[in-house]
Amino acid sequence: MIERRSFDSLGGAHHGWLDAKHHFSFAEYHDPKRVHWGALRVWNDDTIAPGSGFPPHPHADMEIITYVREGAITHQDNLGNKGRTVAGDVQVMSAGTGIRHSEYNLEPGITRIFQIWIFPDRSGEPPSWGSKPFPKGDRSGHFVALASGAKGDEDALPIRTDARVLGATLKAGETVEYRFADAKRYGYLVPAKGKVEVNGVLLEARDGAAIHDEELIRVTAREDAELVLVDAAG
Repeated sequence: MIERRSFDSLGGAHHGWLDAKHHFSFAEYHDPKRVHWGALRVWNDDTIAPGSGFPPHPHADMEIITYVREGAITHQDNLGNKGRTVAGDVQVMSAGTGIRHSEYNLEPGITRIFQIWIFPDRSGEPPSWGSKPFPKGDRSGHFVALASGAKGDEDALPIRTDARVLGATLKAGETVEYRFADAKRYGYLVPAKGKVEVNGVLLEARDGAAIHDEELIRVTAREDAELVLVDAAG
């Protein structure tokens, strides 16, 4: 089963400095049919104006993955971590027992991010943060694990959950395949750029594809594309 969730059907809010689209219920947007997808709880498509961002605020018991699509995001938290993550790269914050952080766009132009939240498998662990570059050329034509709690993904940023966040880039006409461990996994795929087909289902840029009861997906690019995929437990 692959359900296309068009970008136009997503919830959202415009705050002046932030233009947010929500693939799942978030803040004041609530859709009982789109609360979560397995362990995947949030997928926000955020456009952040220059010189603005999310002021310090707390989180606990959530794995928060930020995929930067354009510009850069600057992170700071009460653990003393500070870092700038640029387009194509990823940061992970394991909120654990509690963390307070800010995320600002200190760039001269807009910053666009995917903000992905996944429920953790375990609680009571200390919070942590990390960032890592993932050159797009290294994932050309195949999926690369960007953040993962699975064995064998040692090059990915670690997360405390049975899930993988993967990225791939495709040239127009190219096809990439991904096999889930079993058909009961929950997949969610969004093309950050480009038009693609997923097992014959057409997706425009920034549409979502909710995937379940599928062991194998085959993604074909109709135009140059940049893909982000979450593979999560139920």
